[in-house]
Amino acid sequence: MIHLIWVALICIGFVFAAAQGNIEVVTKAAFDGATTGVTVCFGLISVLVFWMGMMRLAEDGGLLQKISKLLSPLVAFLFPDVPRNHPAMGYILSNMSANLLGLGNAATPMGIKAMQELQTLNPDKQTATPAMCTLLALNTASITLIPTTLIAIRLNFHSAHPAEIVGTTLVATAIATFAAIAADRWYRSRELRRRPPAIPPSQTSLAPLTPPGPTSASSTTSSVSSPAVPRTGITAAKGRETTWKG
Repeated sequence: MIHLIWVALICIGFVFAAAQGNIEVVTKAAFDGATTGVTVCFGLISVLVFWMGMMRLAEDGGLLQKISKLLSPLVAFLFPDVPRNHPAMGYILSNMSANLLGLGNAATPMGIKAMQELQTLNPDKQTATPAMCTLLALNTASITLIPTTLIAIRLNFHSAHPAEIVGTTLVATAIATFAAIAADRWYRSRELRRRPPAIPPSQTSLAPLTPPGPTSASSTTSSVSSPAVPRTGITAAKGRETTWKG
């Protein structure tokens, strides 16, 4: 769908530029955009390589494991339908840890692996599970302690204070994360309210109960407590023997 939107935007731009006689403006903007894109990519390489190296040092030094342990109670609360020993939990923790450090490029493959593992728990392969929706919301609006990518872009464009956005970015991402969690909890509760109540397996095998009454009570008592008596013509009544003819 996204590629169709981009193709539509490009075609609309060409049509309007041709109608106004400014087709050269579109050509110049296309080449300028390509040049800027290459420049920004080269500027990002150094910063991303540096932080990826720091990420690897943190992983080898055990920092990521400590962050994962700190986040494990939160992850267990956010993903109650995922078993704690499932491989998806490890990928979710790695994704959240990378997002905290602003390493979106490192968080993306971990998020993809987490989605693949969550898909193994999905009974309906064509519909996303609540855990998948929660992961997508957290990955999109994650609390970022160090906005590495934004700092790299500001450095590339010769910002005087490229790291001054750390505080505002932390506040903005924290608000976005809390809003995403609140929306996720609300949708989860609404989905639970819509589901029909589950019937325990022990009750499904029981026979339907008859309402209590004098007739049913007496018949139930006689059928349970009195054994079947053969019709011999002789029965006992109040200690005497009575002969029934016929």
